[in-house]
Amino acid sequence: MIVGPAHPLRGGLATYNERLALELQKHNRVTILTFTLQYPNFLFPGESQYSDSPKPEHLDIDVALNSVNPFNWIKVGLKYKKLRPDVIIFRFWMPFFGPAFGLFGRIVKSNKHTRLIAITDNIIPHETRFFDRPFTSYFLRMLDGAVSMSREVLQDLKTQFPKTKVSQNAQYNPHPLYDNFGEKLLRNDACTALGLNPDRKYILFFGFIRKYKGLDWLIEAFLQAADQLENVDLLIAGEFYEDAAPYHAINENSTLKDRIHWHTHFIPNERVSAYFSVADLVAQSYKSATQSGVSQVAYHFDVPMLITNVGGLSELVPHDVAGWVSEPNIKSISQGLVEVFKADRLTRYQKNLPDIKSEFSWEKMVEALDL
Repeated sequence: MIVGPAHPLRGGLATYNERLALELQKHNRVTILTFTLQYPNFLFPGESQYSDSPKPEHLDIDVALNSVNPFNWIKVGLKYKKLRPDVIIFRFWMPFFGPAFGLFGRIVKSNKHTRLIAITDNIIPHETRFFDRPFTSYFLRMLDGAVSMSREVLQDLKTQFPKTKVSQNAQYNPHPLYDNFGEKLLRNDACTALGLNPDRKYILFFGFIRKYKGLDWLIEAFLQAADQLENVDLLIAGEFYEDAAPYHAINENSTLKDRIHWHTHFIPNERVSAYFSVADLVAQSYKSATQSGVSQVAYHFDVPMLITNVGGLSELVPHDVAGWVSEPNIKSISQGLVEVFKADRLTRYQKNLPDIKSEFSWEKMVEALDL
């Protein structure tokens, strides 16, 4: 079974877990245990935690775990202790969930049968809090194994928590390809659907907007390079998870503001293909990172990338092969944008993408989980 976000919750974590369940179901019976309450509303920065899309077909999703209610953790733990799943895969991305996952897992594991492993997005979160280390430690100490999707996270696990059993058994496997957003659309059709001019080229920033993702850097870099980016616009697609005003203020007095398109709302799964079908380049101007699912969506749709050299991003995007690796500052990002649109670079990158993305398979992730 998998423990983590799934329908009716929305977002990349839910999409990943549902896709992993489909892969595991080829050989196993799989249940996803997800949350009745994932975050209290006052802790959630977006507009809604819930999806308007229908429940995925052919998936067994148990909406039962409350992230803040210890009595619930005990009740649900006892239920699954009796059900005796062979393996529980926890999706661990934030220390906040350490107590809920930790107590639930310990109760189930007391059946002397169930093995506990984790897919770790982060060990040290992007935005730290005083409880991060004890909550993470409580979770990690019960595990039998883990897979980290970047080498940096694997290193964090081994150096920050060296005395845990899991730090010795953990291994690295890159984030698999997001291949569950449908096929690429005809560009003109995608532009029509999004109200964009098909005669323009588009740099796409995609995903939830948080400080560490560096959208402010990207806007400033684009404005600096705009004179050298003939016929190129910036398309921002994703929901703000913080105050939008500082981002809009960067270019409010610019004569180029008509070249920045703000689609700053939640993008449902069925609309993702339109955004990547209009994109000539996906930009990830992150200030810090571990890995990013956005890269794996770009690979699926054969869109080259510009990334910053932080965390595990450059593990996924080889420089001047699948895209351009800039240093994490505005000047380098701006120079990178100019370089990418020179000559036939984008065409060359697109030809390289199919061979590279073949390495990011769900079969390899299942093998790494050692099920």
